[in-house]
Amino acid sequence: MIFLVILLMIVLIVLGLPVAFALGISSLVYLIMEGVDLSMVAQSMVRGVDSFTLLAVPFFLLIGELMNSGGITNKIIRMARVLVGHFKGGLAQVNNVASIIFSGISGSATADTVALGSVLIPAMEKEGYDKKFSAAITAASSIVGPIIPPSITLIIFGIVTSQPIGPLLIAGIIPGVLTALALMTYTYFISVKRGYPSYPKATFKEARSAFYSGIPALLLPVIIVVGIVSGIFTPTESAAVAVLYGLIITFFFYKNVTIRSFGSILKKTSYESAKILFILAAATVFAWVVTKSRISETLGDFIFGFSTNPTIIITLVVIFLFLIGLFMLPSEAIIVFAPILTPIVMQVGIDPIHFGVVMVLTLTIGGSTPPVGIMLYIVADIAKLSFGKLVKEMLPLYAPLAVAVLITAYIPYLSTFIVDFFFK
Repeated sequence: MIFLVILLMIVLIVLGLPVAFALGISSLVYLIMEGVDLSMVAQSMVRGVDSFTLLAVPFFLLIGELMNSGGITNKIIRMARVLVGHFKGGLAQVNNVASIIFSGISGSATADTVALGSVLIPAMEKEGYDKKFSAAITAASSIVGPIIPPSITLIIFGIVTSQPIGPLLIAGIIPGVLTALALMTYTYFISVKRGYPSYPKATFKEARSAFYSGIPALLLPVIIVVGIVSGIFTPTESAAVAVLYGLIITFFFYKNVTIRSFGSILKKTSYESAKILFILAAATVFAWVVTKSRISETLGDFIFGFSTNPTIIITLVVIFLFLIGLFMLPSEAIIVFAPILTPIVMQVGIDPIHFGVVMVLTLTIGGSTPPVGIMLYIVADIAKLSFGKLVKEMLPLYAPLAVAVLITAYIPYLSTFIVDFFFK
């Protein structure tokens, strides 16, 4: 019956019903069939969002909106141009590196795509880059957004699986950089093949000017990471400190945010926070159903029927997650499947922190694949490009992304060595 309930939930999501309602309806069907007292639904939903750790989510959403509205994008692009603009395919390489920097501020692939795409896609087209390639590399590079801290999706994974948030955030640094390096390598070879231009190497004066204007923004992820690693802040406290710092530099240093615009930022952040919290509340009920029905044990027995080798297990799970990512947003898929899959991989000795990074990275790639592919729709709209042409240009880009996922999956040390150094 539980598999029929999960099938019902997936069908409802595919039909376009909001995830919170799909989770709630499918859970209610199970509870009614089992004759469970439905008063526990309200109790579970309240308990699911009654968490100090969850405060990090609206705080990180707020800092992302604040910095995105504070004129930070152009300063990040200037810094990235100084660093890699002289490489072959200069502006495309800037796109990749800017995503690394921006991800340390927003923690969101969607925010990365909108902010950088609206500036870089027209600029790349103006400099002779093919429109399709400009849009495709923007969508692909934004994948690092949810991997490098602060990451909303990694926080959600930690909450639904009861894993420590600090180590999860730190574990995403190396895999995020690895993903960007894979894309930069692809960009280099495609730029040589197509003859895309590069910039002259930046002078010391240009570099000093770019970093002077951009350092205040660049310090934000440093504050978050150093605060968590040193133990000065909890992840939630680091998010609150980051918001305070962001208010100071956007109001008084960059002076691009006003009281009126700040009201709009708060309104948008409140809406996004409420949406996530409502999904998490419904997911708490679904998690109770998963626990009661012992679906993790059942699914584990099924998977272990093929093999108990950790490498084979992680390969099967990555393939499954990629397929799920085609139809569900990463945060939604994590809420549904992380509580089911995490106990299974732990049974074969896979570190749950490492698995969290692999899961987020794999599912985020789904955000750049059809049919859901929200990043594809965003860049297609920015570039005024047909969806079919964009998907065709994206196809070769899945190769370096797949390499990054497999390296991350098969070499756990990349995710855990910083965590082991600072937290163990």
